[in-house]
Amino acid sequence: MRTDINSPFRTKTVEQSIRDTEEPEHALKKSLSAWDLTVFGVGVIIGTGIFVLTGIAARNNAGPATSLAFVAAGVVCALAALCYAEFASTVPVAGSAYTFSYASIGELPAWIIGWDLVLEFALGTAVVAVGWSGYVRHLMNTNLGWDMPVALSGPDAGGTFDLLAFLLVLVLTAILVIGTKLSARITAIVVAIKVTVVMLVIIAGLFFIKSDNYAPFIPPAQPQPEGVSGWKAPLVQLLFGYEPTNFGIMGIFTAASLVFFAFIGFDVVATAAEETRNPQRDMPRGILGSLLICTILYVAVTLVVTGMQKYTEMSPTAPLAEAFKSVNQPFFAGAISLGASVGLITVCMILLLGQTRVFFAMSRDGLLPRVFSVTHPKYRTPYRATVLLGVVIAVVAGFTSLENLAELVNIGTLFAFVVVALGVIILRRTRPDLHRAFRTPWVPFIPILSIAASLWLMLNLPAETWARFGIWMVIGIIVYFAYSRRNSRLGRLGANAKY
Repeated sequence: MRTDINSPFRTKTVEQSIRDTEEPEHALKKSLSAWDLTVFGVGVIIGTGIFVLTGIAARNNAGPATSLAFVAAGVVCALAALCYAEFASTVPVAGSAYTFSYASIGELPAWIIGWDLVLEFALGTAVVAVGWSGYVRHLMNTNLGWDMPVALSGPDAGGTFDLLAFLLVLVLTAILVIGTKLSARITAIVVAIKVTVVMLVIIAGLFFIKSDNYAPFIPPAQPQPEGVSGWKAPLVQLLFGYEPTNFGIMGIFTAASLVFFAFIGFDVVATAAEETRNPQRDMPRGILGSLLICTILYVAVTLVVTGMQKYTEMSPTAPLAEAFKSVNQPFFAGAISLGASVGLITVCMILLLGQTRVFFAMSRDGLLPRVFSVTHPKYRTPYRATVLLGVVIAVVAGFTSLENLAELVNIGTLFAFVVVALGVIILRRTRPDLHRAFRTPWVPFIPILSIAASLWLMLNLPAETWARFGIWMVIGIIVYFAYSRRNSRLGRLGANAKY
């Protein structure tokens, strides 16, 4: 694909991207296996979503059919995962959707998606850190009778500064500086605890299921409560007059747009492509394997929990723990709360890992200051970018209540899905000669279906989320034309330069 070197749609060839990974000063250490990638995927996917969103979706949107909502959200992610797997095995370079877009669509779209991912991963890390802090404070109060000083409990608890969230991000930053393999080992331990808790819910909960709680499995459709209008209303409602319903068949898809948050993170696996020993073989296994495992666990947990407790009585804040309390099993309730608090640590760490790798890749290309693409002489990690982002996110998590910004993580992820699927179609046409260790089946049908499904979920998000996302994108475009375009290595050295 030839483009004018002065065009904002100039593309960086796959060969150029791979050559960049061979520069000693800007090279990452290859230490990850397919097992490490799968553990990363499971570690980041199983988090707040399964421990919280199950109750909200069942009680408000879909009843026992929430299990089908998880299937629907899983299918959307699976369509995107097939596209990610092809790109990650073909372009095994740090940066995920940013790098894929640079090779297929062009520099400006790549910058936009990179700018989007920086926001997505930063907010995701901060939101999870604040959620972890809340879990830990609750456990300390319940089991030890000790309360954090209000001033250090964060804005969500009426305080000023969230000390626990701040410290968590700083500790994880230090771990990521020391090395990806170390973070993989810590993740493996925590994931083992987390999966054990989930299996505990499934196996123990089977003995307390009452078939009456499944009736009706798909409750009759109901209009959503009045008052959801203006900026709070879903964009699809403002554009087309379609009003999403609770319960019924369409309620399942309303719930799917909510529980989609529970799947966020599998795409982070693609950011570690450059640190994988055999990316052509292991990236597809890690991406698709982690998604499959988590979808099965999500559906099983939802079926068990909605069978234990009537959906109308489920807790919107701690549905799994409360379901066991409702059948007089406080031990399991405590184990679930502990598992949730431990499990959120890996979610936070892997989101931070993804954030630093995207930032590193953009810096290496000159779209952000090159100083942040230098790797540590001993650990071969992008330590400057990691320290900068870790400190910034720690401060944001400490001082900010991010509840209203959490939906930006959803829209950012779905936008990345759209761009990656589009990139697969374009690169198949422009570079049919490339060796693809994994090929997305039925192109362009699967990528087009992925785009349509992602756009549908995006349209179900509130208009105010779209407005915030639009503002962030406008800022990004200004930064691109003011700094990144002039400092781009591709633009300064030429499309065919061997740098």
